Amino acid sequence: MAHSENLITTVSTNGQVILPKTICRRREWEAGTRLIVEETPEGVLLKQLPALAPTRPDDVFGMLPFGGEPKTLEEMEAGVLADGPAADI
Repeated sequence: MAHSENLITTVSTNGQVILPKTICRRREWEAGTRLIVEETPEGVLLKQLPALAPTRPDDVFGMLPFGGEPKTLEEMEAGVLADGPAADI
């Protein structure tokens, strides 16, 4: 998605910058989109803030409630195989 067009904007007295509409459309950034501002040796980089924060398995382990008896490894493997793709396809 590299575009070589030079677009110009101005920094306001409050330090605000308005992004050109063509950039916002291309990136699908609507009003209210949150951006990460990163200073780099080449200038300033804007990246869209992810909708969900990155998580590790330890952060979410056990989050879903389960009221039955714990499953054995064999039961879990059988369940995965039963939901897997059909062997005859």
